[in-house]
Amino acid sequence: MLILISDAFDKGLPAKLARFGEVTDDTSRLPDADVVLVRSKTKCTKEYMDGAPKLKLIIRGGVGLDNVDREYAKAKGIVVKNTPAASSIAVAELAMAFMAAIPARLIEGHMTMVNGQWAKKELKRTELFGKTLGLVGAGRIASEVAKRAKAFGMTVIAYDPYLKESDYARLVPLDELLAKADFISLHTPLTDETKGMINAASIATMKDGVIIINTGRGKCIVEPDLAAALRDGKVRAYGTDVWFSDPPPADCPLLTAPNVFMTPHIGAETKENLLRIGVEVEKIIESFAGTA
Repeated sequence: MLILISDAFDKGLPAKLARFGEVTDDTSRLPDADVVLVRSKTKCTKEYMDGAPKLKLIIRGGVGLDNVDREYAKAKGIVVKNTPAASSIAVAELAMAFMAAIPARLIEGHMTMVNGQWAKKELKRTELFGKTLGLVGAGRIASEVAKRAKAFGMTVIAYDPYLKESDYARLVPLDELLAKADFISLHTPLTDETKGMINAASIATMKDGVIIINTGRGKCIVEPDLAAALRDGKVRAYGTDVWFSDPPPADCPLLTAPNVFMTPHIGAETKENLLRIGVEVEKIIESFAGTA
């Protein structure tokens, strides 16, 4: 069995997988690969899979599978797996970091100090305590965010059409969530239903001064609509780790909009998470090797 590690994983993973066969990170050997490990960078398109005639298993280290053409994989008999449990804590902590830093004016405070300013009177903070957090999507990551938000004294509501109940949030219709939330945190996969769901029409129904956090998918946002809402103050701030493309193009309207706080898709890039992903990958390959 040839295992191709196509993207960045924990450096110790190849040694752990060696018991299953040969392990390589040489992408030119794709035509001989039985198993491919990917994260976000590699796009498993029809053309990619056609270039791997021996491929039997694709493992996406992470949650979303929008970089894998699952229908085509199924048609070719290629099994597709991911590691949804591994990344929950890492991404939830980043979402909470945005949520705490933005109203605390942490970034502005740091930058004004770096620039030799003492903006004590200008930087007015607000608190998380007593505010309402609306989670769009109530899966693993959102549940971890909810637990942390409650520790800050927030009220947590959530919208998820695929769940009947949640242990961590009160489920409400989307229109109610948009109208009531002081903070909205996005935790949805990219689907026909979620693509562009944050747009001019949905933003108009939100509270004035809402803060939006996105550690889900960049294409759930209509970028020009959100940029306009940031400029006119309808949206107080936007914290994002995800983009239409990695990296975003120079003309991305959010790069120049006011009150945007951004990171370069690092939600899952913790040392601990890479180790957890490796453990899940090892389990998947062990199970696959036992049934192949």
